[in-house]
Amino acid sequence: MTGNGAGSNGKLMDLLDEPVPGVGTYEDFNTIDWVREKSKDRDRHREITSKSEQSTWDLLHSISDAFSGWLLMLLIGLLSGALAGCIDISAHWLTDLKEGVCLSGFWFNHEHCCWGSNQTTFQERDRCPQWQSWAELLGGSSEGAAAYIVNYLMFMLCALLFSFLAVILVRAFAPYACGSGIPEIKTILSGFIIRGYLGKWTLIIKTITLVLAVSSGLSLGKEGPLVHVACCCANILCHLFTKYRQNEAKRREVLSAAAAVGVSVAFGAPIGGVLFSLEEVSYYFPLKTLWRSFFAALVAAFTLRSINPFGNSRLVLFYVEFHTPWHMVELVPFILLGIFGGLWGALFIRANIAWCRRRKTTRLGHYPVLEVLVVTGITALLSFPNSYTRMSGSELISELFNDCSLLDSSQLCDYNSSENSNTLPDRPAGPGVYTALWQLALALFFKMLVTVVTFGMKVPSGLFIPSMAVGAIAGRLLGVAMEQMALNHHDWLIVKGWCSSGADCITPGLYAMVGAAACLGGVTRMTISLVVIMFELTGGLEYIVPLMAAIMTSKWVADALGREGIYEAHIRLNGYPFLETKEEYGHKTLAQDVMRPRQSDPLLVVLTQEGMSVGEIEGVIADTDYSGFPVVVSQESQRLVGFVLRRDLVISLDNARKRQEGVVSASLVFFLEHVPPQPFSGPPVVKLRGILDLSPFTVTDHTPMAIAVDIFRKLGLRQCLVTHNGLFALQINKYIDPM
Repeated sequence: MTGNGAGSNGKLMDLLDEPVPGVGTYEDFNTIDWVREKSKDRDRHREITSKSEQSTWDLLHSISDAFSGWLLMLLIGLLSGALAGCIDISAHWLTDLKEGVCLSGFWFNHEHCCWGSNQTTFQERDRCPQWQSWAELLGGSSEGAAAYIVNYLMFMLCALLFSFLAVILVRAFAPYACGSGIPEIKTILSGFIIRGYLGKWTLIIKTITLVLAVSSGLSLGKEGPLVHVACCCANILCHLFTKYRQNEAKRREVLSAAAAVGVSVAFGAPIGGVLFSLEEVSYYFPLKTLWRSFFAALVAAFTLRSINPFGNSRLVLFYVEFHTPWHMVELVPFILLGIFGGLWGALFIRANIAWCRRRKTTRLGHYPVLEVLVVTGITALLSFPNSYTRMSGSELISELFNDCSLLDSSQLCDYNSSENSNTLPDRPAGPGVYTALWQLALALFFKMLVTVVTFGMKVPSGLFIPSMAVGAIAGRLLGVAMEQMALNHHDWLIVKGWCSSGADCITPGLYAMVGAAACLGGVTRMTISLVVIMFELTGGLEYIVPLMAAIMTSKWVADALGREGIYEAHIRLNGYPFLETKEEYGHKTLAQDVMRPRQSDPLLVVLTQEGMSVGEIEGVIADTDYSGFPVVVSQESQRLVGFVLRRDLVISLDNARKRQEGVVSASLVFFLEHVPPQPFSGPPVVKLRGILDLSPFTVTDHTPMAIAVDIFRKLGLRQCLVTHNGLFALQINKYIDPM
């Protein structure tokens, strides 16, 4: 290329030959270009494959590149499983610490403390000399009003201390560690970039504060935040592999697998975790990601099982053993539980979003520490007198799922039985059952109210366990009512055919399980993955049909009152750019009706492939805030050549001024492959062909908007250029709400 001025005044910059650092990267709070990232990965893979035949080293590099994904999945599963086990053990210990301490070792929780005791009786299996309540430790007595007050005060003091430490650590070190994390994970998986949200500080602080928040007794769970923790592990480990470190689309495939790992370690449900990632959070889920998600969830579940945090050698969180089959007539109360779950889900979403919007727009949002302490104080104050609200959410659900036997000492199992019988035939309710029902009714209203204000505070807060607790309470109440109705009216036509006198034909624990699934489905709108999670969670494989009926009913009812689940509602509340893949858009408009700028607006700013100077392009960049610029043949022709991103343009021009000798504002910029001859006396030109996207996605101005939305969702585009009669017209941007 002679006569272009480059020979005398400096080297001609060509980014095809000399890549510029920073080009091809993305700014914070921006969207990735899926098409470009996939293209970049294909080019990288093609290059590695072509080199593998040249030498042994290149062959080994090709093999290691192929297996790096599986190695990464192994590391994610091991790290996430280990962290989940530590969180479970620590949370159990701190929760018990609110009520007492183990004298034989303060690091033992209540259950572990009494395991090795020979002085524990069957009637008081939860009491042993090694475990002392705070009243016994401080006052020497466990009975009386004074002991009750001491235990009450210590319970509240520990709860306030744990929540205060949690909110202070979040505010001081990792503001992104608050909340559930699933709305942001969904947004990130759709291609949005939030720097630091999956960083090492967020992982460390979220792990610590999650233990503190759960132990404080607030109406929240650790299951949702564990998805965030697993994704943090995945993002950090991705930096060990160039293949994933330098490609945002490949990294999101890993994060999709990590979301499956999070649910796997949260519930001990690896299959349900994979389906959860596929159905609920992932935006792009190719078949290879499905296999790797399954492998990572398997490794994580195995790691958690090896740690054995629950001490029962089981992986599942709530193992049940129901011995009574369900009957077709029971589908009616199961569907009623589904209706309750749908109503509760829709009501909760509206109330919680209204409260969170009030937190954002009023002075309440300026005092997050005070809000957490006030909610914690009220929660502890009201929950201590009721044994069902005092226990942790997981313990409460396990109690409600339980099927009573002769060995159970729970109030819910206080049935009157025959003196000469070793079984529980008719199971008429005793005084303990009626007392428990009143306590559960109060606990139901308490949980429903306090969960609304708790979810969204500046501490890690999951929604799975509180939602399941509400449904489990409602289900247990209905189950006991059905049980007593069948007992006292076994001659009624509705129960006569399947529930004879003396038969144990109703299982209240099953109703609790169905109610828990219905409420969780109403809040999150999960369906298939939730059914699988529930039967993995409980081991109740034969109860899939009742679960399916309740969850489907719950979704129908909730969708009738509001189309959004809780995570989609929070995405909209926070203003994240997100095109819901499951939502159907009934557009009747055309592309020309939503493109920017409008036909009546001034023309969109474009660059020409030749003839513009560095100064003119820098002026265009300074005067506009567009994320990119179409490149046309000329202002008169308007024939589209390609598209260049603003960030790449800024970095390239700045790099040219620094590294290419003689570049000034008057230097011409070319997006051509072959620069035409230039006068020797002029400044050197800048060639930016390498940063030009020569295949931007285009549609005509008469393309139906419904098709354009599908293009954005399925291809992950950032913008789409609109042409008219083959000439460039305007553009549709992903940030523009086509509604």
